[in-house]
Amino acid sequence: MESLVSMVYLFILLSLLQCLNFGPAAAVAHAGNGDGVQPLSKIAIHKAVYALHENASVKAHPLVLGVKGGDSDWVTVEVECPKPSEDDWVAVFSPANFNSSTCPPTEDMQQFPYICSAPIKYKYANDSNAEYNKTGKASINFQLINQRADFSFALFSGGLSDPKLVAVSNVISFVNPKAPLYPRLSQGKSWNEMTVTWTSGYNIIEAVPFVEWGQKGESQTRSPAGTLTFHRNSMCAPPARTVGWRDPGFFHTSFLKDLWPNSVYTYKLGHKLLNGSYAWSKSYSFKSSPYPGQDSLQRVVIFGDMGKAERDGSNEYSNYQPGSLNTTDQLIKDLKNIDIVFHIGDITYANGYISQWDQFTAQVEPIASTVPYMIASGNHERDTPNSGSFYDGNDSGGECGVLAETMFYVPAENRAKFWYSTDYGMFHFCIADTEHDWRQGSEQYKFIEKCLASADRQKQPWLIFAAHRVLGYSSSYWRDGTFAEPMGRESLQGLWQKYKVDIAFFGHEHNYERTCPVYQSQCMNMEKSHYSGVVNGTIHIVVGGGGSHLSGFGPFQTSWSLYNDSDFGFVKLTAFNHSSLLLEYKKSSDGKVYDSFTISRDYRDVLACVHDGCEPTTLGS
Repeated sequence: MESLVSMVYLFILLSLLQCLNFGPAAAVAHAGNGDGVQPLSKIAIHKAVYALHENASVKAHPLVLGVKGGDSDWVTVEVECPKPSEDDWVAVFSPANFNSSTCPPTEDMQQFPYICSAPIKYKYANDSNAEYNKTGKASINFQLINQRADFSFALFSGGLSDPKLVAVSNVISFVNPKAPLYPRLSQGKSWNEMTVTWTSGYNIIEAVPFVEWGQKGESQTRSPAGTLTFHRNSMCAPPARTVGWRDPGFFHTSFLKDLWPNSVYTYKLGHKLLNGSYAWSKSYSFKSSPYPGQDSLQRVVIFGDMGKAERDGSNEYSNYQPGSLNTTDQLIKDLKNIDIVFHIGDITYANGYISQWDQFTAQVEPIASTVPYMIASGNHERDTPNSGSFYDGNDSGGECGVLAETMFYVPAENRAKFWYSTDYGMFHFCIADTEHDWRQGSEQYKFIEKCLASADRQKQPWLIFAAHRVLGYSSSYWRDGTFAEPMGRESLQGLWQKYKVDIAFFGHEHNYERTCPVYQSQCMNMEKSHYSGVVNGTIHIVVGGGGSHLSGFGPFQTSWSLYNDSDFGFVKLTAFNHSSLLLEYKKSSDGKVYDSFTISRDYRDVLACVHDGCEPTTLGS
């Protein structure tokens, strides 16, 4: 009887649908290994029609998640369908109420019934039971994370392109959907400041956010946090404004200042509610930055284009970001030997499906809660037509930079202009934003020169430039007669040479490639793995194999390319002291080193005159 009442209720709701006809937006991505399409964009959810069957059922358990204190849990979904087919699929919706009552106002009533929000993930009904097509029964396991709302599950027939709603499950939820979760550390604007950003369901009017922290084993203090969010009208285009929209919750950032160098701190996230009670996260720890120029072992990981994947096998992510979990897991495995991480663009590949950002922050939480997780802006974060991005595509799916700029802190003067500098011991990093103009005369060009010029090479000998798109060299990047982003190298190689940049890192191409020390397409040093003395040029590294579908290499043989690999991986830099640097390229599949080189030199080698990199002199005495 209850099942019949539920079906009647759902039929009434679906019959009242009044929403815009938002079509799914296909993701824009590179060609390569995998289909390169955001899986949720394959679902024509705007075409969904009512086809409830009284003998079909979907039941989910347990009803309450996270009872042991976790921020993720496994759910079993039992499906029964009297008319099964191989293209039946089960969608996870959150919030659980996904009918027309959640749609924005519209005057368009020509097409209904209608569902105006995409699910957060899905699986085919025969995923766990090859006999489903015969028996009509399946038991499917999903792993859910706490995303500030309840969940329901829906059985559809008709495949992804012609969905017909057959049955809807009961509602399940986490113990505290609003709990503070997924902390992301970042370097602050000074070397002895760490920022902590996290996500919760608590608005500032219902709970005061803060971080309780202090040196390990010492008394703890509390620092307040600021709170931000954004709304549907902050998005620039579909699907972020339409079927991809989901309430993002609230983002809190606290600034932990006056840290002692190389010290271990513990911290936990807190919210003081109006009734005087507290909502707490679990405890975390981090090691503070060394003093700029400090001579100690310092280890940096750099990669781009990782994206996210589903540990429960949902969403066909093996076709989109097949290496993402391997990269994540290798970094977690080696986390005790990593001091700071740079993810240089194409962060989640959410492409306008907002729910995916929560899932990404949950995936990297073991890393980002322990070491600074510094990001750069890529085309899949920023690019939307007529939004001020340098490129006019819709690779961000209408996000136009809002999610990356709000959910992650970087020490930029203006996070809408995603360029910044940061120091870590003997390293000085200049992070550029390829989705804004970098050409000579631009605001960003002036920043890049100022950043490079500000490096005190006696104290910080290792000068690193990083950006998302390839502004340097890539043999898989033949475009408009150049092996780089048009106008990139022409504008910036003079600066790299003048300020003697050691290494320039790029993503965007989903592979790994290393050049010789190069200037104006010429190798300035014929050594291949052990550089010493005056290096004369900048080594360019493409490290875009963080996880997304792979890119191949072009047919041209180039004199400056020393090593390339179309596989998933990341780079690890180890500075042993002011004179010795090691670079290792590790594959995500096994964590082993497949390419490496060392740089050994003294301060006088950095000062030495090189072609187009000499300080002016005079014959006067």
